Amino acid sequence: MDDRSLAALGFADVPAARPLTYPGRPVTAPTLLIGGELWDLEPAPGRLGTWPAGGPSREPLDALLTRLGQAPTGERHPVIAVGSNASPAQLHHKLTRPDRPAVVPMVPVEVDGIAVGCSAHIGRYGYVASAPYTAPGTRTPLVVSWLDAAQLRAVDATEHPNYRRILLPGADFPMVLPSGERLGGGYLYVGVRGVLVSPDATATATPLPGGGDQSALLTRLLAASRRLRALLGPDPHTWVSRAGADPTIRKEGSQVFQDEGWALPQPAFLRYLEDETTGPAEPRGYDVLSALR
Repeated sequence: MDDRSLAALGFADVPAARPLTYPGRPVTAPTLLIGGELWDLEPAPGRLGTWPAGGPSREPLDALLTRLGQAPTGERHPVIAVGSNASPAQLHHKLTRPDRPAVVPMVPVEVDGIAVGCSAHIGRYGYVASAPYTAPGTRTPLVVSWLDAAQLRAVDATEHPNYRRILLPGADFPMVLPSGERLGGGYLYVGVRGVLVSPDATATATPLPGGGDQSALLTRLLAASRRLRALLGPDPHTWVSRAGADPTIRKEGSQVFQDEGWALPQPAFLRYLEDETTGPAEPRGYDVLSALR
């Protein structure tokens, strides 16, 4: 039988352990993360739970999940990844416990109206993570993971306090699966400090593209700010080493982004924030709702 381990398939790098590999390698085809392995999912008309999955038997995904003692897709929550959550290695790192291996369907999805930038903060591992921004007319390939309730809480804990989870409706931001069908909506983590703009922009605030080479990004930011060089320089390796070890330095570095005028707020996301007094909506079964016409 083929070796389906993350390492054998080229997904060994975990950004939490190796910050300069951020955002990690994303999946590019429908797959089921199961423990430390990746199993194929075959796109088919209809709901995700009916897609053939797993080994030679190619049983429907929901049947496989049930047989493994896992929540079926109708009890899971679709979460759109713009950064390292699209990496199965990072999700495996975040979600796996000694008595509970991570089992997560992960599906590439085309999302309209959203692009990937860089969050205007320095994350707990020292890297500058990705964050979404609104971009009308743009279609971006992203990854949606279907998380059970415990997994959603675990990912929430890794995103707080630098991100807020919103419920993004498919009616406003169309989301198309590889089967050609549309997703009704999904959760999205948005940066509370906005996204970084190009430090050398002169007239317009142009968001820096996210999801690229982390070393190149940090080098560019260091070159643009004397304060960052003094705090985190002279190079990306020193940056992630210092920032990853000291929350005070991360806070100071994030403040430099604000002081330099590089942080671009994303107020358009505010309308999708949930009422914190009643708790988040629970879009269980928020799956493929209608065929794309």
